[in-house]
Amino acid sequence: MEHATATATAPYDRAADRGVPSLVWRFGQDRRLDMIRQWAGLEGAVVLVDGCGIGAYVQKMQAVAAQVIGLDIEWERIHEGVQQARQAPKHGLLHVGACEALPYRDRTFDVVLSHEVLEHVQDDRLAAAEMIRVLKPGGRAVIFAPNRLYPFETHGHYWRGRYHFGNTPLINYLPDPLRNRLAPHVRAYTATGLRRLFDGLPLRVVTHGQVYPGYDNLSARRPRLGRVLRTVTYALERSPLRYFGLSHLLVIERC
Repeated sequence: MEHATATATAPYDRAADRGVPSLVWRFGQDRRLDMIRQWAGLEGAVVLVDGCGIGAYVQKMQAVAAQVIGLDIEWERIHEGVQQARQAPKHGLLHVGACEALPYRDRTFDVVLSHEVLEHVQDDRLAAAEMIRVLKPGGRAVIFAPNRLYPFETHGHYWRGRYHFGNTPLINYLPDPLRNRLAPHVRAYTATGLRRLFDGLPLRVVTHGQVYPGYDNLSARRPRLGRVLRTVTYALERSPLRYFGLSHLLVIERC
């Protein structure tokens, strides 16, 4: 087991259980958008951002895609995204819904993006199946999800029934029973565990690797150190040390 649900001793906290969406577009998001464009053809595509937050990736993809739809379970985030989108010359559609029950017909989308979302849903296997269901044959899903081997849990932790926001070292290296007591609100995946979500579905794996952070906050405070970390750790993505990166990048294609 790689996840446990918050209980009475770890009460619901929206930021903990749903994550915090990208509110400001920075280098880290640009880098990931380049990866998405590399592995999934966005030009002229019909795209679903599955768990879109306020719609940052929806707006950015509109520059090249034929149509972009964003879906999120939080009405407040969709509402904020709509308000921001109205100021843009071209914007996508934003819908409220759950990843486990996508309100779209089979074989609708050329591309599905799931960006740091699977770790928060109630049923990640069902959410994975829904992604494949709505993809066209030959369509691709691009999935970013937390890596269990990254030395920090970036979603904070619970201690004595209270949620503490921030990066917590080494929690994900603990055995599941201990890890899930400290971080019952969020999953972190091993490479095998993430791919196991898609077992039995009609797909092929196009690529699966790990990526290091954008270091945006650090770079804003200490630009030189940020540049060094980016240079060093991005080189590690081409080595066996990639396994310790922040997130998995899994790209799958529907057969």
